[in-house]
Parts: sequence; structure tokens; C-alpha cells
Amino acid sequence: MMSEGNMTGQRQLLRERGICVVIPTYNNGGTISRVVSEVLEQCADVIVVNDGSTDDTGLLLHAIDGITIVEYERNRGKGHALKAGFRKARAMGFAYAITLDADGQHYPADIALLLRANCEHPGALIVGKRNLEGVERSGGSKFANAFANFWFAVQTLHYLPDTQTGFRLYPLKKLYGLPLLTSRYEAELELLVMASWHGVPLRSIPVSVYYPPQSERVSHFRPALDFARISLLNCVLCLLAVVYALPLGLLRLLLAAGRTAYCLLVFLFFSLFVFTPGVWLFVKTRRMTEQRRLMLHRLIQLTARFVMQQHGIPGTTFACKGVEQADFSRPHVIICNHQSHLDLMCQLLLTPKIVFLTNDWVWHSPFFGFIVRSAEFCPVSEGIDVLMPRLRSLAERGYSIAVYPEGTRSPHCRIARFHRGAFHIAEQLGLDVLPMYLYGTGRVLPKGGLYLRKGPVCLEVGTAFSREQLQAMGDTLQQARTLRSHYAEHYQQMANKIEQDV
Repeated sequence: MMSEGNMTGQRQLLRERGICVVIPTYNNGGTISRVVSEVLEQCADVIVVNDGSTDDTGLLLHAIDGITIVEYERNRGKGHALKAGFRKARAMGFAYAITLDADGQHYPADIALLLRANCEHPGALIVGKRNLEGVERSGGSKFANAFANFWFAVQTLHYLPDTQTGFRLYPLKKLYGLPLLTSRYEAELELLVMASWHGVPLRSIPVSVYYPPQSERVSHFRPALDFARISLLNCVLCLLAVVYALPLGLLRLLLAAGRTAYCLLVFLFFSLFVFTPGVWLFVKTRRMTEQRRLMLHRLIQLTARFVMQQHGIPGTTFACKGVEQADFSRPHVIICNHQSHLDLMCQLLLTPKIVFLTNDWVWHSPFFGFIVRSAEFCPVSEGIDVLMPRLRSLAERGYSIAVYPEGTRSPHCRIARFHRGAFHIAEQLGLDVLPMYLYGTGRVLPKGGLYLRKGPVCLEVGTAFSREQLQAMGDTLQQARTLRSHYAEHYQQMANKIEQDV
């Protein structure tokens, strides 16, 4: 069971990420009080939609403090209740809504699983996969699940193991076709299909489920009528899949390929025919004095600003925060999380007086390796102790040393373990450590990805840690552990704010 401190932290994280819970209910007087109370333990923001209940559900809801109630007199169906709940959630400023049924079959404690999935896959529609092993179900129920899963796969060319669960997390800004949503059970299937057609990522995660004995279950499903409605809906969706979804998907694929091809061609052209030859002429035609090296660094800075700010990457937005408080007039050891090949470009635009510790691939790159070597970047494979005299000379000349303490790009954009190398350099050179927090490059150009994706990119310059503050943390290993913990917490707060708009 989650401790009180962890529960408070979860409730705070849900609020920071703009997540509420929406519970549609119709004549669930026997379970609604318990379900809502258990949900309130997990999440502070709960919206209950009373779909025209004729029992004591309404009275029970009004006796519960701390919830928002949406109600109307006549029963209009689960689809209508979901629409009403989503509209209320959006009006209240929420970015996501977790839905669960009011009959008690879902475990509110599993909200933590949907929250974790949302942190890992921002902007995705998360679908709970119920564990139905050993559950006593009617033949009609089993057929309905298999029937829905099959037609969903036909209509979207994607497979989900459980399309009938009501335990989901919806990105409220990506609810396509909401005004056209039908009013009954089939609405939840429509939401999945529309999301898939419009390129919303769908993620399935295991959740627990409780089914009481058949004699105790409350169901508003009408087999003959509802099966007829669902069959008619599937016919319509199959037609739309051909005339609407297929062209839309092809267009989206072509646009993604076009963005990627355009950026690749621009990169190759400028690397091979403009920037690298220009730097070669700049370096080879005259002796490289300190002033000319600084001119080279300014040229690199201007190029980075052009790529990330003036020209931009199609489909992305770039924001830079905290630059005004940073003091780049003196050297620091700069640490930053590492997500993508775009990371260097984001940091290079801040100041001309910055050099990077790079891996061998960057150092020997046929496209920009000559530029990297001319700008006095250092190959980390040579070892910190071998590089230390060179790094000391750079610091004495006013250059900050940029290091990725994770050592490699994170494939999942999570903050990995920090190595102690950056803190050893800071200790040996007597420099402060300046953190930078980078969000989005790993989602725009993910590790191993084949094409550029749309999304926000944000670089935030933090507050420097002085030598006294670092020494108070302990040795360099302890400094790495402490700053990694601090870094992960700050990065999560930064991500929470950005991902409400993803």
C-alpha cells in the first residue's frame, strides 16, 4: 500500500500534469460512494457525471466533499456523460482525464499506473488492459470483447488487447470527433478509432479488475439493441476508414517524410558545401590567433541560432529560458541531459565561449568533424586525466566546458545515472557547475528514430552550484548522485508544465 507521503506526492504530480478523474455514473447507488472516496485518495481533482440516475446516486454524490458534479435529469447514455465530463474538465483547465467506471470493477490504486504511463508517453491515449484470467464472464461478454478488438484492428490497422475497458487516460486536446460522438457504450470505441486515425499514440498497460458474482452485477447493456447499434457503427467506421482515415494517414506519413527529407538535405548542403568549406578556408588561410578562434566560435554560435531560432525545424517550437541570469563571462563546467543529436545545437547558441567533450563519432564525423576539431572540442575517449591540461588552458582563456554526465543519449528521455567525470573536472579546475535542462529533442529526433516528429523543444539555464556548495555535498561521486537527484526533480517539473500542451 502506498504511504501517505507517496500518496501526497502522487496527488501533487497529477495536478502538476493537469490530470483529473472523470467518473460517469448511472444508478450505481450501491458502489458510487466507495468508488469516489477511493479515487479521492489517489487524485484531488474528481469530476462525477450523474447521467440522470433514478436511484439515490445523486443524493450520495452531494454528500461527498471535494468533488465536481455534472448532472442532468434524463439518462442520455455513457457517451453523452463522457462528453459532458470532458467538456467540464477542459473548461476547468485540465490537460488529461482519467476515466473509470462507477460500478467498482476498476481499482483506483491503478491510477498510479496510468500516471506513470503518462509521464513516459506524454500526449498518448493510455488504455488499461484488464486481466480477465479466471473471471466468470458470459459468452456474450467474451464475444463482445473479441468482436470489438477485431473490428478496431480492421479499422485502424493497430491491435489493442482490450478496447472495451473504461479505465483510460485521455489527452483532452486530442479528442477528435467529440461533437459527433454517439451517446451509448460504443462511444468509447469511437474515441479510440478517431484517436488512432489522427495519429494519437495509443498505449496499453495492464490493470487489475474486479468482477462480482453474476448475481450481484449491475449492467445497463441491452444485448440485442446495443449489438445492433455497434454493428451499424462498425459498418460506418469501416467505410470512413477507407474514404477518410487512409488518405489522412498517407498525408501524415508524407508530411513527416517531407519534413525529415527537407532537414536532411539542408543539413547536408550546408555541411558539405557551405559551412565546412568556409571553416576550412577560415582556418587554413591565416594563422589561428586567439581572436580568430573566438571569431570561429561566434560563427558557430550564429549558425546554431539560425538553425534553432531563425530558420527552425519544421513542426517544432524552440524556447530558451533563464539565459538572462546566466553569467557566461566566466567559465563553468556545464552539465546537461543528453537526448538527441540536436542537443549541441541548442547549447551552442547561448555563448561563443563553450567547448564540448564529445564522443569519437562526433570527433571523426565526415560532415562536421573538421569544425569540431577546429573549435577545440575534446574527444572524451582520450580520458579526463590526459585532457586535463587542455581543459585547464581552455578554462583560463574563459571557455566553459560542456559535459553530458549521463555519458550517452537517453533512449526514453529519462534522466540516467550521472558519472563523476564532470564533477572531477570542476574540482580540478576550481569551476562552478552550471546545470542546463533540455526538453524535447529526444522526442523530436529520438534515438534510433527514422524521421523528425513535431513537438516543443525547451532549454532552461539553471542556477550555478558554487565550489562551496559542491564540496558540502561530499566527494565527486556524492556530488554526481546529489545533482542527479536534483536534476531529475527539476526536469520533471519542467516536463509537467510543457506536457500539458503536448
